[in-house]
Amino acid sequence: QQTPEAPFLPAGRTVRMAGVGHGTTRMKTYRGRIAPTPTGLLHLGHAQTFWIARQRARQAGGKLVYRSEDLDPQRCKVEFSNAALEDLKWLGIDWDEGPDSGGDHAPYIQSQRIGRYRELLETLKGNRMVYPCCCSRKDVWDAVIAPHETGEEPIYPGTCRPPPGQTSTFEIGGVARLNWRFRVPSAETILFQDSCLGEQSFTAGSDFGDFVFWRHDDVPSYQLAVVADDHDMGITEVVRGEDLLKCTARQLLIYRALGWIAPTFHHCPLVTGEDGQRLAKRHDSLSLRAMREAGVSPEMIRSEFIR
Repeated sequence: QQTPEAPFLPAGRTVRMAGVGHGTTRMKTYRGRIAPTPTGLLHLGHAQTFWIARQRARQAGGKLVYRSEDLDPQRCKVEFSNAALEDLKWLGIDWDEGPDSGGDHAPYIQSQRIGRYRELLETLKGNRMVYPCCCSRKDVWDAVIAPHETGEEPIYPGTCRPPPGQTSTFEIGGVARLNWRFRVPSAETILFQDSCLGEQSFTAGSDFGDFVFWRHDDVPSYQLAVVADDHDMGITEVVRGEDLLKCTARQLLIYRALGWIAPTFHHCPLVTGEDGQRLAKRHDSLSLRAMREAGVSPEMIRSEFIR
């Protein structure tokens, strides 16, 4: 586990992050996962990613875990959780553990695992890998001289980042909207090998900055919850879309901060619509539910749309 001095290591290092598929852990039993977020109906992009995850688990003779990532209380709906279970089963995807089938690593619903995430927040508070931040999203945008034109969140300028030896730059007792941010090591290059896309490289501080680890509305971040769940559920390979490559670099830093071995990663190419943009849940006509109701068969979807 990281020592309290870890956040202040010299800048400019390059670190290759190895996962469970390397070295002495190579023979570990394969455990994959599919993890839909119930904020809308699943579409063809989800179908491709989850089918690949299912195939890789079956080809490896391993297990597949279903996990519902329902942390957002405003957007996640029970009806979308139920639809995801139904539509994926209709498509022909089966799993070995999940909210509907149980298993040794329950609960498989993130909203039921908040206590675990809070425990890890306290751990990283203790070794000063996270710090309190009173900046709003607007504050961050306003502090950036030349905002990104890509629509991505700008790199946090470090307004509330405490210097070495301090835990905060302000008194946190009276702050109503308090985030906790993960302190990334400045100018460190994170390298990892992706089994689909090859070697990936991101530099902390330029590709991404200190990121929100726990939200002001008392909700853990995606980065924290996913790392905790994949570790606790023994996941050995994460299969997901290539739009999450930068998230992987962030999550590898969390694994290291907690002293855990990371899984390996397989990032799938994205499925795009007729406009060339990646599919989103707003593409209702390409949802699995809409195609199912239109009479499209699971076999047709698997043969025509899954690469």
